[in-house]
Amino acid sequence: MPSPLPTHWQRDASTVSEVRRIWGSRRTRLVSFVLAGLICVALLSASHGPRAFQAPHWPSHELDAEETTLPPPPAPLPPTARPPPFPAAPPPPAAPPPPPLHWPRPPANIPGGQAPPPRPPPPGSAPAPLPRPDLPPPAALIHDPPPFPKLPAPANASDPALWRARAEQVKDAFRRSYEVYEQHAYPHDELRPVSDGSKDNLNGWGATLVDGFDTMILMGLDDLTNRSMTHIAKLTFDEDRHIQFFETVIRYLGGLLSAYALTSEPLFLSRADDLGRALIPIFNTSVGIPPFSVNTKTGTGGTGWMGGVAILSEMASCQMEYRYLAHLTRRPEYVKHADYMTEFLRQHEEHLGLFPLTYSLLNGEGQGNLYSVGARADSAYEYLLKQWLMTGRTEPKFLDMYLRSADAIIAHMLYISPRRGLLYATDVLRPSLRPVGDFQHLACFLGGLLALGAATIPGVPPRHAWAARGLAHTCWVTYADAATGLGPESIFFSEQNAGRPWVDALAEWEAAGARGDPPGTGAVPVQGEEDTEYQIRDKRYLLRPETIESFYILYRTTGDAKWRERGWDIFAAIEAHTRTKDAYASITNVNRVPPPRDDDMPSFFFAETLKYAYLLFTEDDPVPLAHWTFNTEAHPFPTFTWSAWEQAHLGIH
Repeated sequence: MPSPLPTHWQRDASTVSEVRRIWGSRRTRLVSFVLAGLICVALLSASHGPRAFQAPHWPSHELDAEETTLPPPPAPLPPTARPPPFPAAPPPPAAPPPPPLHWPRPPANIPGGQAPPPRPPPPGSAPAPLPRPDLPPPAALIHDPPPFPKLPAPANASDPALWRARAEQVKDAFRRSYEVYEQHAYPHDELRPVSDGSKDNLNGWGATLVDGFDTMILMGLDDLTNRSMTHIAKLTFDEDRHIQFFETVIRYLGGLLSAYALTSEPLFLSRADDLGRALIPIFNTSVGIPPFSVNTKTGTGGTGWMGGVAILSEMASCQMEYRYLAHLTRRPEYVKHADYMTEFLRQHEEHLGLFPLTYSLLNGEGQGNLYSVGARADSAYEYLLKQWLMTGRTEPKFLDMYLRSADAIIAHMLYISPRRGLLYATDVLRPSLRPVGDFQHLACFLGGLLALGAATIPGVPPRHAWAARGLAHTCWVTYADAATGLGPESIFFSEQNAGRPWVDALAEWEAAGARGDPPGTGAVPVQGEEDTEYQIRDKRYLLRPETIESFYILYRTTGDAKWRERGWDIFAAIEAHTRTKDAYASITNVNRVPPPRDDDMPSFFFAETLKYAYLLFTEDDPVPLAHWTFNTEAHPFPTFTWSAWEQAHLGIH
């Protein structure tokens, strides 16, 4: 039975009603203002004659894909400056008319239609139930992108009723643990599942609620979403303290944008726009790249624990969120800073596609002695492919960068162990490219990323798909080798067991006639192995999603049911070894049964781990990869392409 609604939520039950009432009145005034402006423009045009349309004149620092040197960063905003709430001025009379703002979305059963704005509820009433997502998205959001490659139909390993029942078990796990969060930790960020306490490690804005909101929607947990809307309606971001940029963008901004995409509820877009504007001053550095944090009241940046450098993954994992937000709001500053970050990366490629882990905030130079696809690097590579997919595969610059990076990773960072043939992605020294021998759980995302590219890029070399299978298989082996069936945070291959570059083994296999499975992709004994060929460097399992994420993508792009079965084994191990009385906790040793528990249940457990498990087991994928692209926190954004008006006015190149 659901836990009783907390009294402080009952007290605030009318908040959403008030927000919608204010929103409606403001919208009425805005429409009146715009109509009056159009009438004035028409009268002036009649008096002075038509004027030819002139494309916007961008400053000299506008990015150009053909430039060989990085242009100066976008002109900084004053520290306390904020853009106006929503642009109200119409375009020049002769310009192509802008597309309608995307709230609310046209209903799918009315092709090209425009749904009327939702009416505000009567004063004092509870929030109206959220509309269930009607997926795939309507054509109004997708301006004729090129045909998506036909993906194989998944093959069911057993009765579909069994998988529906398993998906329901994941849903039950979400509900049960989320209601414990409501009871003991709301409105704080995360629950301490062992002590039933709480912590505010992610701004104190209710990270578990916002991060997990779109998972509730996809699972159809309408009572949870309706309760949670009250909290989102009260969110404000203008606070005189420093907010960490990366985690805020991927969890809060990504969660709000996904909630809007799935429901068309204007409240979510309003909050996303508020947050996007509050964070924009972080780009006001001498080289235009964001530091660790920003004071959302004063606009001043903070360097955080890394000092005067920016971390690769933290500075280069905002483009999906800000580009989609620009598409919804037509704010040029959003896409301008996002595209500057991508161009900055292009100008700082090393070894034809690899990037240093840190960059100086003073001069932009790459620093550090490692290349990695794990911590501090992962999502920077991920967003190259996903930006190309999110905008309908119409911007080849992102595809070119992704292919260079993927080929460089395959050539320099993939190794295969000598006895078990375990394919793994290791950090390598910069600039020598000598392998370090480590393999992080965070790097298990790479199998899914390569599989996604292999399924969607025409003519991609088959080694991308082989590498995807091999990496995901090794991640599975680390789970199956452990006594709990859960994978450790990181493992290490000694110099003796590090093996050789995978491309060398692949070339040898091809020269011998390419018989059998490619090296690193075949079956490997996983149970009862005394010599695993690796050492566990960090024995914790932190409820991480990367392995299940890769299994989900591989299952949906290849139809191979073994990924689904392995995903179920992982979820069963989570149930068996991380469950507290009603919630779930990270564990500190995957090889002890029962394992010691940590007093920690991260918000990404709701946003990613349970979401990917549910999507892996459900029969009908509600967010198919042909129409949706997940950000690095598993928040799905709908596919779209830039209209001619957006390209001209937002500076899309």
